[in-house]
Amino acid sequence: MSIYQELPPELPERDTALTIGVFDGVHLGHQHLLKRLKDTAAQGGLLSGVITFVNHPRTVLRPEGCIRYITSLEDRLGLLRSRGVDMVLPLTFDLELSHLRAREFVGLLRDRLRMASLVVGYNFALGHRREGDPETLKALGREMGFSVALVEPLSTDGARVSSTTIRDDIAAGNMSRASQLLGRAFVLQGGVVRGRSRGRTLGFPTANLDVPGDRLVPGNGIYATWAYMGGSRHMAATSIGVRPTFGERGERTVEVFILDYNGELYGTDLRVEFVERLRDEVRFDSPEALVAQMHRDVEQTREILEKADTTSWPASL
Repeated sequence: MSIYQELPPELPERDTALTIGVFDGVHLGHQHLLKRLKDTAAQGGLLSGVITFVNHPRTVLRPEGCIRYITSLEDRLGLLRSRGVDMVLPLTFDLELSHLRAREFVGLLRDRLRMASLVVGYNFALGHRREGDPETLKALGREMGFSVALVEPLSTDGARVSSTTIRDDIAAGNMSRASQLLGRAFVLQGGVVRGRSRGRTLGFPTANLDVPGDRLVPGNGIYATWAYMGGSRHMAATSIGVRPTFGERGERTVEVFILDYNGELYGTDLRVEFVERLRDEVRFDSPEALVAQMHRDVEQTREILEKADTTSWPASL
């Protein structure tokens, strides 16, 4: 869809301060930039607005690659709105947009969104072949009548907070650092579908989560998690992997065992909040050895979650 069709047909009621990006994860670094955006808007009597790309530009510029998102689009939009900005505008990144020159892009933002200030990260660039680097944008701003504010990156414990770092942590199962950089726990959501009922036969009936193919899934292993359904929260032990004890080396699965719960879950929607990784996924010599370990996993999960001072994901997301 053309950017011209996706931009609002009516002008905002007053001039705006805008920022642009994917904002996957809406992590602490993004929140740092959004605070600067809001401060800039408040100082100039402007409306604050976030333009977020529905799809990562690499899905168009490097379609042979594979992007796994930290957050779903729905959650990303909800998280952006929760930061208190006045406008959140999702745009589809397509070939037409990728061919816009920097001057054309900022001209659209000025004319269609009354952009008076652009707030971006220090290494930001827009326009065809990323020609709109900070110095180019500042020159365009002087010519076209908008200011450009550059925001330095946020670092914690000597490491820069970025979506790439968080993806690496999640893929490695390092949920404690991923949560620290996100500013909240990592969450997966999906419908509960029928599996092979392995867990039920072992005395641990699990909910098999149907995770969208474009979502990032933590590395194989066993995790202490919270499961949310129907407005309630439950302790849960979540297994991610390929069931090596049974010789199954096919597609990875996400199986959620909800502690102290006996209800039917098929067809329901489940949100799983990851708190801590317990152990690697390993192959056991027998189902009995696996069951014994599963009992230990459940008890360890209970201990971790009883001690955890976690904040649940806002109910509106």
